[in-house]
Amino acid sequence: MKSLIDYINAQDKFNNYLKNYDLEDEKIKLKIKHTYKVVVLSEYIAKEIKLDDENINVAKIIALLHDIGRFEQVKQTNDFLDSNILEHANYGVKVLFEDNLIRNFVDDKSYDNIIKKAIYNHNKYDIEKGLDKLELLHSKIIRDADKLDNFRVKQTEQLKNIFPSKYNPNTIEHEIISPKVYETFMRHECIKLDDRKTQLDFWVCVIAFIFDLNFEISLKYIKEKSYIDILIDRIDYKNNETKDKMEKIRKCAKEYINSRI
Repeated sequence: MKSLIDYINAQDKFNNYLKNYDLEDEKIKLKIKHTYKVVVLSEYIAKEIKLDDENINVAKIIALLHDIGRFEQVKQTNDFLDSNILEHANYGVKVLFEDNLIRNFVDDKSYDNIIKKAIYNHNKYDIEKGLDKLELLHSKIIRDADKLDNFRVKQTEQLKNIFPSKYNPNTIEHEIISPKVYETFMRHECIKLDDRKTQLDFWVCVIAFIFDLNFEISLKYIKEKSYIDILIDRIDYKNNETKDKMEKIRKCAKEYINSRI
């Protein structure tokens, strides 16, 4: 039986879509690389949890398109900061399903609701209620894959390409962690975007992604890659109180991961 979803065709169409943007822009490059890393990670998770070939391809298509809204965001704002004007997941859903761009990537409509719900939910604090079984499963896969590659991005990319443009990465070593962000982390909770006040709050926010990972294989991946140590050790903290808090965050994170796997 012929598959209803063709990842190779979608990838070709996606690469053509990218020609609308400046492929030499560092932020565009970052997001293209991120997209394809998330495709690999989504496939990895889908195979590890024993999905059939059709759903593996659905997971890959979702990953391919999950950040399609980021390219226009960078073009318009030169930033990755979501706002009421342009929130990248919502914008992605708009261009794909209101403007019908989805038909460029996927001919069959059978998976539209799954793709739409997964993209919409991939960056939200919580997954919305009322999803059916496959919508929820694919939302969990893309959320995990996206977060896992976010650790790689924070390990490898220049800080100036990571943080919103209003910040100066040269000052991060001297900054503090906001009390609310620290307390939230120690309660094993993800950080709400509005609670982030300093660049270190953004950094801690990424480490706190572990508390929202849905699959054991995702937590094992974080442990095997030593991402907790890598992210914490990337910055040379000059403030002694901050240094102490980061060590407590390290201990808390590792204990949490070990308790879940």
